[in-house]
Amino acid sequence: MKRIYRSLLGALATVALCAPVLTHAEDWPFWGHNASRNMVSSETGLPTEWSPGSFKGKTEEIDPSTTKNIKWVAKVGSQTYGNPTISGGKVFIGTNNESPRDPSAKGDRGVLMCLDEKTGEMLWQLAVPKLGTGKVSDWEFLGLCSSPAIEGDYVYIVTNRNEVMCLTTKGLGAGNEGEKDEAQYKAGPGKPPATVGPKDADIVWRYDMRKELGIFPHNITNCGPLILGDKIVVTTSNGVDWTHTNIPNPKAPTLVVLDKKTGKYMGEEGSGVASRTLHSNWSSPAGGTINGKETILFGAGDGWCYGLMTDTTDKDGIKILKESFRFDCDPPQYRVKDGKALKYATFDGPSEVIATPVFYKNRVYVPIGQDPEHGEGLGNFVCIDATKTGDITKTGALWQYDKIHRSLSTPAIYNGMVFVPDFSGFVHCLDAETGKPNWVFDSKSHIWGSALVADGKLYVGTEDGDVLILEANKTLKEVGRIDMKAPILSSPVVANGTLYITTQTHLYAIKTGAQTARK
Repeated sequence: MKRIYRSLLGALATVALCAPVLTHAEDWPFWGHNASRNMVSSETGLPTEWSPGSFKGKTEEIDPSTTKNIKWVAKVGSQTYGNPTISGGKVFIGTNNESPRDPSAKGDRGVLMCLDEKTGEMLWQLAVPKLGTGKVSDWEFLGLCSSPAIEGDYVYIVTNRNEVMCLTTKGLGAGNEGEKDEAQYKAGPGKPPATVGPKDADIVWRYDMRKELGIFPHNITNCGPLILGDKIVVTTSNGVDWTHTNIPNPKAPTLVVLDKKTGKYMGEEGSGVASRTLHSNWSSPAGGTINGKETILFGAGDGWCYGLMTDTTDKDGIKILKESFRFDCDPPQYRVKDGKALKYATFDGPSEVIATPVFYKNRVYVPIGQDPEHGEGLGNFVCIDATKTGDITKTGALWQYDKIHRSLSTPAIYNGMVFVPDFSGFVHCLDAETGKPNWVFDSKSHIWGSALVADGKLYVGTEDGDVLILEANKTLKEVGRIDMKAPILSSPVVANGTLYITTQTHLYAIKTGAQTARK
C-alpha cells in the first residue's frame, strides 16, 4: 500500500510539473471592459515579444513565415479608429470598406466585421452606406468608429449614419430575427435592394438619432455604447457645422438612453450641453452606482463632466435624465485670460472631453482634449469626488494635474496608480490618491489611443506604429518596443490570453507560442 501511495504521489507530482500554468482568461465585451471603463485586465501570461511579419512583395498580405507569436492576422480597411471587442468566440471591429469583402457592397462605407476568435476568419459583416454629407457629418473613408458592445447573442453599435443599432452576433446565416429590410439598408436610401446572404448582418432594431432627436453630427459619429441593465446609453456626436462656430441644433441632446431589447427611447440629457458645445460630443459614457443610484458618467463637448441618474422627469413630453453633479474640467485660466474669453482651438484655450471617464471607488478620472487636427495644447487631468452633488467645480476636485497635454486617452487605474497618455506622446504615471507624478515617459510620437494594463505591464500604441510595453509600476522601466509597421490609432485590448493590436490596416491576434493563420 505504501508503495502504491508513493507511486501515486510521484505520478501526481510529475503531472503537476508538466501541466501548463493556468491563467485567468475572460472576454472583453465592450469598450473599457466593463461599465467602469477602467482599462485594466487581470489576465496573465501575455507576450512581450512578437513580430508582426512582413508583406509579401507589394501586397498587403502578411507572410506567415516572417511572424512570431502571432495567432492570426486579419486584413481590415485602410483606416481603423474603433477598438476590437471580444465575446462568445467572436471578435468585432469597425473599419472602412477599402478592402472590400463583399462585391455587392461597393464604395466608401462604414463596416462592422465579425471574425472568428480562433482563426480570424470573417463570419459576417455590416456594410453601412454613407450619409452623403462629406466631411461635415460623415467624413470620407473614416469608416465605422464605434467600439461594439456585446451582451449574450446581441451586439450594439453606433453607425456612421448616426444610428444606434442592435444586431445578432450570429448574422443572417442563422436566420433573420429582427428587421426584414437588411437588403434595402445595405443598398442605401432610394436604391434598389441589394443582395444579402449568410455573410451579412442580422439587424434587430435601429434608432436614427438624426431623425428622432434632430442630431447634427460633426465630422463623424463616434461612441462605444454602454450597457446598463436593460438600457443602452450612447452619446450623440451632436456638434458644430462646417463653420466651426454655428451649432445647427443647440437644443438637441448630447446623450440618449434606449431600451436594449426594443430600441425604444427612454430618456436624454437635458443639461444644455449642446448649446455650449465647443466642437462635438465624441466621448463614450461610463456607468456605476453612486449614492445608491444607477448613474451615467458623461464627458461632454462643453468641457464639463456630468453625473446623470437614469431616473427621469418629464419636461414638455421629453424624458430628462436627472443630473447628480457637474464639474468643469477646464481650469478657469483656459477659458478666460486678462478678462477676455480664450478662443477654442488655440494652444492655451479651452478643450472638450473626448476620452472616456473612468469610474473607480466613487471617483471619476478624466482628461480634457481636442480633435487631433487642432494640434497640441494645454491639457488637464482631474479626479472628481462623484458622491457630491450639484455644480461641484469648486468643491469636487480631489486633485488636478495640469502637467499633461491634451489627451484623447481613457485612463487605467491599477495598484494605486493611474496611467494616462496624452496626444503629444507622453505617458503619465500618477498616484491615484494624490495626483502626484511617479514618472513621465516620452514615446516621441503622437498617441491617439488608450493604455491597457494587463499582466503587470502597460501596453500603448503610437501613431508611429510602435507598441510600447512598460512596467505598471511606480518605477519607470521599458520592457519592450514592437514596430507594427503601420500607425496605431486605436487601443490594445486583451481577451482569453490573446492580445489584440489594431493598426490602420490589420488586426493582429498576439499570443505566446502561436503560429500565424492568414486571413
